[in-house]
Order: sequence, then C-alpha cells, then structure tokens
Amino acid sequence: MLRIYEEHLEIPVTQGHHGLLFYLAETVRHHLPRGLLPVRFTIIETTASTYKCELGVIAGLVDKQLEHICSIFDFAPRVTDNTSHFNAVLLVPTGIGCEIGGHAGDANPVARTLASVCDTLITHPNVVNGSDLNDLPENGLYVEGSVITRLLLGSSGIQPVRSNRVLTIIDEHPDHVFTDAAINSVSAARSSYGLRCPAVVRLDPPMYLKSEYAPSGRAVGIVERVQGLVAVLEEYKGQYDAVAISTQIDVPSNYHVDYYTARGKMINPWGGVEALLTHSLSSMYDIPTAHAPMLESQDIANIDLGPVDPRMAAEDISTAFFMCVLKGLQRSPRIVRDIRGGNRPGVLTASDVSCLIIPDNCIGLPTLAALEQNIPVIAVRENKNIMRNDLSALPWAAGQFYSVDNYLEAAGVMSALKQGVDPATLRRPLANTHHVKRVNPDRQE
Repeated sequence: MLRIYEEHLEIPVTQGHHGLLFYLAETVRHHLPRGLLPVRFTIIETTASTYKCELGVIAGLVDKQLEHICSIFDFAPRVTDNTSHFNAVLLVPTGIGCEIGGHAGDANPVARTLASVCDTLITHPNVVNGSDLNDLPENGLYVEGSVITRLLLGSSGIQPVRSNRVLTIIDEHPDHVFTDAAINSVSAARSSYGLRCPAVVRLDPPMYLKSEYAPSGRAVGIVERVQGLVAVLEEYKGQYDAVAISTQIDVPSNYHVDYYTARGKMINPWGGVEALLTHSLSSMYDIPTAHAPMLESQDIANIDLGPVDPRMAAEDISTAFFMCVLKGLQRSPRIVRDIRGGNRPGVLTASDVSCLIIPDNCIGLPTLAALEQNIPVIAVRENKNIMRNDLSALPWAAGQFYSVDNYLEAAGVMSALKQGVDPATLRRPLANTHHVKRVNPDRQE
C-alpha cells in the first residue's frame, strides 16, 4: 500500500562541507530502509556537529515501479556553460514560512521583476500559485519543484511546449458544491485559457492528505489511499501530458481562522503535504503535476475573516483554489530524461542555467546541485524563514555566491552577471587590485 510521509535524519558534519551532495546521498542510501524512495530532501539546520535533515519518502512501491524512477540524488556534471542566453531559476521552498512567497502567490511580483532581467525564468508553483490568480511572466516556465531539482542536478532536462493535455483528478466531495466548483474551474479554464482537458475524474473514495508540522516547525504531512489515483493515471496513460489534482487536506478546523488572523506568523499548513504529493507523482511518472486544496465544508467556506493580510487575500477570495494550477500546467514544460550527449534542440539542461535565486538559509538539493555545477547562487536575506543554515560557510568557488538584502538587489546582481560585470565593481569603496611578485627560477643572473 502506497504511503507518502516524512523521515528525519541527523547526519554528522563533513569537514569544510566539501563534497556535501555526494556525502549526503551516500549517507541517506546507507541509513534509509530498503523500499523507501526519497522524493524531497532538505537540511533544516546545520550545527557544529550535525546536519539536521528532513526527507520526504514513498513507501510501498514494488521493485518493478522502482526500476524506472530516477533517484533525487542522481547527478551528472555539466560539461559546458551555455552563455547564449541568460536563464535564471527562482525558488521559494514550500512550508518553511518564507516572508515572500510563503502564502498565496505573493511572490508573483518578484517573479515578474526578475523575469525582466533574464531570457527565461524557471520557477515552481509555490512562487506564482495564488488560488484563482497566476501571473507567471511571459518568459516564465512553470516547473514542479522536484523537476527543477533534477534539472540542476543534470539528471533531466525540460522542453517548453505550446500546450499540454491536462488530466484533472478531484475528490468526490460529500458536499457537491465543492466538486462542482472544481469542475466549473476546469470549464472556466477551457473557455478562458483554451485549456485542453481529456477528462475530469472524480475519485470515490478520495485520497487522504493530512497536514502536519515537523519538530522543526516546517509544514509537512502524510498522503494515503494513493492507489485510486495511480489506477487513474495508468488507465489514461497516453491521453495526458500533465495532471491537475484537487483534494481535501485534513487540518484542525481552527487552522482556517488561525492562519489568517496570525497575519503571517503561522506557516501555511497546506503547502507542505501538497509538495509531498506532487514531488512523488512527478518522480513516478515524469509528468508535470500540481495540486489545489478543497475546502472541507460550507461552514468553513462561509467564515467571515474580514480584511486579511494582503499576502493571503488571494486565498480568501477563492472557493476552488484551482485556476492557478490549471493555468500553470497548461504550458508546463515536458520532462526529458534522456539528455546524454546533449544536442537536443529546444531542451534546457543544467548547462543552460545561468543562476539560482533562493531565500537565505536554504540548503536543499537545488542549492547543493548549484554548488557542484558552479552555478552562481543569489541568497536573499529579506526573505526570512525557519531554516537555520549559514550559506556562506559552503565551499563556493570565487564569484559564485552572492548574499543580497532583497529581491531588488538580486535583480541588480542578475543584470551584472548577464553583462559579464563583476557585481563587486559596482560598489564603493573598490578594493585594491591584488598583485604578487613571483621570482622566476629561470632568471639569468
């Protein structure tokens, strides 16, 4: 029986953090029980002696299923750096309480601004999904988070598409109002976006998603009763290119008020378990996947919250929360596994990534992949979160790591990198030019 949940590991620190990606991969393989497939990985805190890690896993896969699924730690070094275009990756990890992008599409302005200083902005649903709103830039690519990880690790590529056939799977809700709202969202996307949807499948009985908080405070959860979803994906194989899912998420009823009245002090409880599900499906089926939550009852839908924190307002004005998912998946890039030898026209790989922008303190596989691939990383201090890591302590190459105050400064660093300008030369005082005198041993006396 398939089950998706979180494991916790404490791994001894390696000296100087050198070869960290490979060290962590080997340690996880050694300590993780057989039959568990990792789908998410993050270092919550780095201390003097340990890396405190949280790991999303799938349990219950049979050997036949495991054979074709690529490991989240698979790494292929990029052999070139394609400078013909400047392509940036923007990440705001889900479930860690980011000040910007931790709520309901409130990183859309960041995405649009950073997209203006690059040729292509590769980002993920958590950045732009805002219930009925999704303001993905014209040069933006909507890519599920685990797929971005694979892109940076060099194990997969992505290929832009004109459009996808989006299979839609929704809970058969006890109250038909919410089932109807999800179906009407698909109809609205078809009539307003021109969405191609081969089928809307209602799951009965539905899947079970439960939101939880890890001891670190990070939003996580468990996913059960996945077999019905897997059966649908197998039945419709060949008829879809992407999958949109809308299900209930089990949370304490008070969260629906507490989250909004906390005005940003409470981590969004829904996003973590959604990411567990979509990471798992993208890994198992190599398809773009995104999820939206269904409300549990009309009593919850009718709660009068009054004016809420602007970062959460997109959620308060929606009933189905589904339009952003449908819009994003309509043109989400195709996942390309076989990129050996390169030379795949139109396919973006790690060689095409010019920089990675992340909130400060975040060490997950994308950060570690960028470190190994010598991809410049820009960390934004103003985007505070619950992670407790010192990014500057990692063994970056010279000119690879930039710590900035805010996303406005990040845009400036990106512009400088795009033009081949050392960002340090834009600041004053300008450091003296380093020079040394070296005696030539072959000098004639």
